Amino acid sequence: MSKARIAGAAILLVVLSSLAVAQFGGGRRGGGGRSQQNLDVSQTEFIFARWSYASGNAWNHDYPAAEQHINQIMSEATSVNVDRMSYKIVPLESDEIFEFPFGYISEPGQMYLNDQEIKNFREFVDRGGFVMLDDFDNSRQFEVMKENMELVFPDRPLQHLKGDHPILRTFYAIDSLHVESPYDVNAPAEFWGISDDDGTLQVIICFNNDVGDFWEKIDEPAYKLRPSAEALRLGVNFVLYAMTH
Repeated sequence: MSKARIAGAAILLVVLSSLAVAQFGGGRRGGGGRSQQNLDVSQTEFIFARWSYASGNAWNHDYPAAEQHINQIMSEATSVNVDRMSYKIVPLESDEIFEFPFGYISEPGQMYLNDQEIKNFREFVDRGGFVMLDDFDNSRQFEVMKENMELVFPDRPLQHLKGDHPILRTFYAIDSLHVESPYDVNAPAEFWGISDDDGTLQVIICFNNDVGDFWEKIDEPAYKLRPSAEALRLGVNFVLYAMTH
């Protein structure tokens, strides 16, 4: 992680953080005990839990570089106690998902939830957890995602998020949810959500977007630096929203 491109993004975010940190206050909902998908176990406040699902292996896209890069940025730009290696793969049908307040799903357009996964997903958010769905595009994949969410949340509609949502002010003040799509620059990235009865966002859905791919390739010339940095800012906001709501 010593390459100039990562350093440039980190410096940009740290500078922006000097303005945002005064806005960020209050307690956090900790991620609990031990981290890691590896043998180097450490104590950290936040664990990035990537959910695996039984219907295929698309859930592993961008793993583990996406986790390592967003965790390192959070460590450098915020006061959250998190390590670059604070991540773990967690099967959605396992009770282990309840140990971590933040769950990440890659390629929900290729996910077909079974009964246990549906049950665990709903119980997770009912307990106060937060889920990020990421990395999918086109209308067919959107319909697959929507069908899954209707199974988990038959009582809660999908909402198209606008630029004034509080998640955009959690740490960084982001003017708009519009970011450059890595799939099709002529079609805007869209953000959808599912909220509880009090209006607290519980699920954020990144459609026509791949925020995790921006994270993964921040040290490569695959994307321009500014949309890559914007994806990192969004990721920090998503995690801190999950930890404070």
